[in-house]
Order: sequence, then C-alpha cells, then structure tokens
Amino acid sequence: MARNDEFFLRKWVSYYGGELGMENLYVYLDGKDQPVPDWCPGVNVTVCEKIPGKVVELDRRRLAFLSSEAAGLLERYDMVIGTDADEFLVPDPDLGMGLAEFLSNAPEHVSLSGLGVDVGQHTGCEDEIDPSRPFLSQRRHALLSTRYTKPSVITRPVSWGSGFHRIKGHGFHIVKGLYLFHFGYLDLKRIEARFSDKDRLAGGWSRHLAKRARTIAVVSRKKAGDWERWTRFARRVQTCVRPPYAWNKPAMFNLDIVVRIPDRFSKII
Repeated sequence: MARNDEFFLRKWVSYYGGELGMENLYVYLDGKDQPVPDWCPGVNVTVCEKIPGKVVELDRRRLAFLSSEAAGLLERYDMVIGTDADEFLVPDPDLGMGLAEFLSNAPEHVSLSGLGVDVGQHTGCEDEIDPSRPFLSQRRHALLSTRYTKPSVITRPVSWGSGFHRIKGHGFHIVKGLYLFHFGYLDLKRIEARFSDKDRLAGGWSRHLAKRARTIAVVSRKKAGDWERWTRFARRVQTCVRPPYAWNKPAMFNLDIVVRIPDRFSKII
C-alpha cells in the first residue's frame, strides 16, 4: 500500500514484476485523490478510501486491511509477500536463483524472513541518488537491522503487526541466503523533502521521519565490516535472541553493525 510514493513504487513494480510477473503484483493506493499510474501495465491496482488516523493507529488499520487481502490471495497462491514500497526481498546472487525459484525451494513455515539490510547514504563518499540507475550501484553501506528482518512471506492467513514487523501469535524463520533491503534512508535530501510534506506532517510523521536520519549518521560514521562474516553473525543472533517485550520479533543486543554491500548485488535493484 502506498500514498504519493511514485519514486519507490516504480522501483518496486520493476523489481517484483521482473521476478514474479506483473500480473502477480497487487498495489493498493491509500486515498482516492491519487491517480492510477499508467506506467505499470498488468499490475492489479486498487484505489482505496484513505485510511484515517495518526501514524500508529493508521498503520494498524493499514496492516489489518492488507492481512485480510493477503488471506484472500492465499486461496489462489501458495505464498504471499507483503512489503512496503521501499523494501526488496533479494536472494544472494551467488545462489544463481531468482526470487520465485528461491522461495519455491525454501523450507515450509508459516512465514519466511530475509535478514534486514538497512541501506543508508554514506554522506562522506556518496552523492544524491540517481533514480535512473540501480540503487545498489550507488549505495554500498548498510546497517544490519532487526527492524527490517520482517516476516514478509506468508504461507497461510495471519495478522501482520504494524509495518509488517511481526505476525501475531507466530514466531519467524530467517532464511539463509535471503535479504530484505530497505531503502527508506538511502538519500538525505529525500528525507529532508519529506519533512516539508504537509500530508505526512498532518499525519504525525515528523518524529518517524527524524529517526530516518540515524541510519545515515551511523553508516557515515562507522567503518564497514565484512559482509559474509557479519551477516552470518547477525542471522544467528537474530534467530536465537528475542526482546523481552516481543517474543515474535528478532533482537541483536542493540548492536550497530555496518557492512559493505558486495559488488554482486550492484545491478539487482
């Protein structure tokens, strides 16, 4: 579900359409004041009444709606992927498999998660993002994040919590070789522009948007570690450790682990 977010939605449609087929994509536009895009032929686009409420309340209603839609889709599909427009599930290119083949061979669980990779702009060496080029050819630094290790793939009807961050009543399974790349913090100027968006400010998003600058600050300050070593470490820790307030979310001792994204991912997104 997206609202006035063509920048990321174009990339989302391009990536998932190429991996799964345009006819298997379902996009919900939050608000009938938005035009139906003419650049995603074949995609199932539904324009909805705008969901009311401030950030937390709005997101709960949004995910209740999307959980219901996913349950309906599972009558026709074996799996449903739920993500925000700035999130991309990617199998490791070294495996030589696309997303559909990878998930078809994954172990059977109620949900499957990719390891959260929160991509940020390194302000010391990376310029403003060019949307015409692959994101990962321009961004090479990321924070390994429990927040984005989400139960994005489901195999039976469930109730997602706010932001797809958890599934009510179920744990999660982090799949080796699968990553969830989050790009919400990939460009400082884009974040600053969102601060001036009256629609988001009216919805109480100012504090949420301010948090987005943290990822940029961390990846710009800390030296990046080895991808293979630290993704392996993060997957093991997040599989075993839970926060005391939410057993169905991963934890990692509040560690800020910055990694350099390998070149093999550079042309995927």
